[in-house]
Amino acid sequence: MTDPRSAPAVASRVRALLERDGWTQRRFAAAIGLDETKLSKSLAGRRRFAAAELVSIADVTGETVNRLLHGRDDARTHTAVPAGAAASSASSPSSSDGTPAGAGAGTHGARRTRRRILDAAWRLIADHGYHRVRTADVARECGTSPAAIHYHFPTRSQLLDEALRHNVKLAFDRQVAELGEITDPHRRLLQLIDLQLPQGELLRREWSIWIQVWAESAIDPARRELYWDSYDRWYRSVLMTLQDGAATGVFVAGRAEPLAHQLTALIDGLGIQVMAGTPGTGPAEMRAVLHDFIDRAVLAAPGHPSAETDRTENG
Repeated sequence: MTDPRSAPAVASRVRALLERDGWTQRRFAAAIGLDETKLSKSLAGRRRFAAAELVSIADVTGETVNRLLHGRDDARTHTAVPAGAAASSASSPSSSDGTPAGAGAGTHGARRTRRRILDAAWRLIADHGYHRVRTADVARECGTSPAAIHYHFPTRSQLLDEALRHNVKLAFDRQVAELGEITDPHRRLLQLIDLQLPQGELLRREWSIWIQVWAESAIDPARRELYWDSYDRWYRSVLMTLQDGAATGVFVAGRAEPLAHQLTALIDGLGIQVMAGTPGTGPAEMRAVLHDFIDRAVLAAPGHPSAETDRTENG
């Protein structure tokens, strides 16, 4: 049986996406920021796509890294699949009007327009705040008309909802791409934390969206179901890793759920401090506090080899 993660299998799926959406190799290489020669080798199955490249491909095509790697959006990996209201409509193979993928060029055009609007709205809301962003600002940012914005997102509130779903998809894709081959649960947990630190433009924007959704959910009960489902995906990813570690004897047994609650709450609080520019805080300090918690509360035997290796690699 062919390995669904093999280079030829992944290449076949990416080639199908290029054909589906009418991409030339040159334009697609530019869109995902990859050298055209490397793309050509990867599409021929002679070179594996790197994790960051898979994330870019998923973002540009609206697919998930899970589908690119395994042929299914819901394939079981080391990270939880978005469910319920958090399932990203941007990653659906249907256009915004429900037309199945492959139903014609108009469908692909609508998908690209919707993605361009969502990308612009996501950036603007993250950088300037939900209440400061107008429909006209989004239209100007992505070079379309306010009418096009209203067609794809009838209300401004829907833009924030979709921005949160976009956050969920970004994190899901990144984790599937980066964590899939890390077999040691301790290393995987440390990498999962690194993938969540508010450092760099992309992650700081994700955190900005999360903080705004938390604030909106506190005063708007109608938004809470989407928030709960979105946060549940992150919580389940942490919980799965803790359960794997407990099952292999790396982490303490019988405490996966309370530890998942404690760890995610600690990450939230530290992330907010970093985003607020609290003196003495930053991504490095946040990482150190989280590693200390894991060493003291999570590891079954302090001094697990991967802890020492990680400290060396991160200075």
